[in-house]
Parts: sequence; structure tokens; C-alpha cells
Amino acid sequence: MLVTNGKKIFKLCQTDAVYVSTETLMRYITGFEAENGFIIVDKDGTTLFTDKRYIEAAEKLFQGTDVTPVLFKQNEAIERLAKYKMVGISFRSTTLSEFEMLKKCGAEFKNVDSALTQAIIVKNEWEMENIQKACEIAEKAFIATLPHIKEGMTETQVAAMLEYNMRSLGAEGTSFATICAFGAHAAIPHHVTGETPLKFGDEILLDFGCKVNGYCSDITRTVLFGDDGKHEEFKKAYDAVLTAHNLVQENLRAGMTGVEADAIARNYLKEKGYGELFTHSLGHGIGLNVHEMPSVSPKGESALLDGMVFSDEPGVYVAGEYGIRIEDTVTLENGRVKSFMSLTDKKLVIL
Repeated sequence: MLVTNGKKIFKLCQTDAVYVSTETLMRYITGFEAENGFIIVDKDGTTLFTDKRYIEAAEKLFQGTDVTPVLFKQNEAIERLAKYKMVGISFRSTTLSEFEMLKKCGAEFKNVDSALTQAIIVKNEWEMENIQKACEIAEKAFIATLPHIKEGMTETQVAAMLEYNMRSLGAEGTSFATICAFGAHAAIPHHVTGETPLKFGDEILLDFGCKVNGYCSDITRTVLFGDDGKHEEFKKAYDAVLTAHNLVQENLRAGMTGVEADAIARNYLKEKGYGELFTHSLGHGIGLNVHEMPSVSPKGESALLDGMVFSDEPGVYVAGEYGIRIEDTVTLENGRVKSFMSLTDKKLVIL
């Protein structure tokens, strides 16, 4: 069932109307994916202004809902907004040229970014269902990919196989460009997948995710392609990262800040001698964007609450040698962490 968020947005923004034109915000409010359009939300409901490419599908989708699709014409936004005194817009996502155009309507504009963030940061049941499905597809695709990884395959080929499996299982696309890193490349947290061939004894770091109805999953797994007997330090570091990852899920509670959540993993890795090698934050919010609020980092001062979705991804990176990251997409439910990832064993896998 399609769930729309126009009423929620209007209530939080406290303006006569709310105007959005970015694809992500439009999809959040209506659940409908379209480009080259805009939305106006007011006390009477949500109006989606779109073009001929989408109008037929929109009219069919929104029958019986509070969303009214309209085929828009030139200068439609100016004409429609002229009847309002106060219009809420996102200063963060509105371009200067668009704002100059909107000002011609004569209304006063209010920055509603904080209200939009407040709305988006806590997911409803429909959003949770989509994220859960995206996580299940990602895990199943990973499981399906592992048996087919062979020596001599390139990073690009392994990434392509993984993406194919996610698509085959029902994903509408990837959450971001899949990261596949062999050997020392894994020491670069955001390595650009390339043409390096796989060798016996290499580690393989896979950071990937997919979308369902626009909602993202994000997962990282690190495995060994054969054991050449030269990975004792790697294995010790892997155990430390896995323990840090699990400690977050065991000890994080609703009401803790992003700083406190990050410290659970960071302090443990520091105790084990890996503090300097954990070079990024513990996590980030996940929804229609794969990186959004909340911030789960040493700078994340806001409290983490039930219904928020974010990543748990501690890592250790030794330049020129190896890198390890273990990541789940998680949420807070009844005050405790609930992982969306339950199909894969996070103990070290040796192919």
C-alpha cells in the first residue's frame, strides 16, 4: 500500500504551503518517482505537478489518496504560489536560480529544512518494509555471488555479478556505486572498483546496497579468497572489528547521541590498538538517500530515537596491506538495536 507524507510535512512546517522540487523530497512526500516537476502541499492536500511522461501513471496511482496529479505548464509554480502568504521551502536543496524565480509570486519564504529532516529521519511502517526488503535482497545477492567468485576475475566483474543478482532478486537499482576491493585496495575505505584481477590469498571487501521503492540498503562484508597462511594480523583485526560491530548492537540504546554510539565501537578498537586505524564514523542515516541524517559519528550530537535507520560499520585500515569493514543497516525498536541483516554469518568467510 502506498503511503504519502504530505500531511505529516504540512503539520511540521507550519506554513500556508510547502513547495518542493527535488526528486528525493517529491518521492518522500508522494512515493512517486518523477523528474522535472514540483509539489505543493497545503491544508487541502498534496498537488503533484508533472509532465506528460508521468501524468497517466500518476493519475492511476493516486486514485483515492490525498494526492492530486496535475499536468503543469510554464510559470505554473509562480501562479500557484501567489495565493499564499508564507511558503516553506528547503534552502538546502533549492538553487539560487529557482529561488529567484519563485520570489516572483510575492510570497514570503521560510526555510523548513529542520522540519523536513525531523519528518524524514523517523521512518514509518511502509518505509521500514521497503528498507527491510532492500536489505534482504542485498544479503541474498551476496550469498548467491560468493560461490561464483573465481581467481582471475576483476573487481569490476565481481561487482557486476553482485549487481546483476540484486536486480534479478527484485531491486530497482543500486543504492550507490558498488565497491569491490581486492587485497590492499581494501585499505582505501571508498576504493574505486577497477580492473585488478583476483589472486589466491586476497581479501575481498564488498560494500553494496540496492533500492526498493526508492529506499536503500547498505551492507559491507569482508572475506578471504583462500588462506595462504599470511593473514594472522588480518584475522586478529577482523575479530576486533566484528566485536566492535556486535558491541554497538548489544549496547546502543535509544536516547544515546551519535557521539555515544560511535564511542562504543571506537573505544573498543582503541583498547585493542586499532584506534588510529578506524578512520571514518561508525555510521550514517539511511532512507531514500544512502547517506542522510542521523549522524552516528564523533560529531553526532543529536539523540538516536526509535524509528531511525542507520548503519553500523566499524572498520580498520592498514595502508598498503589490508582493510576490514563490517556493516549492517539497523534501526532502533523499543529502545534497542534491530538489524535488518539476518541472513549472512559475519564470522570470517574463507572462500
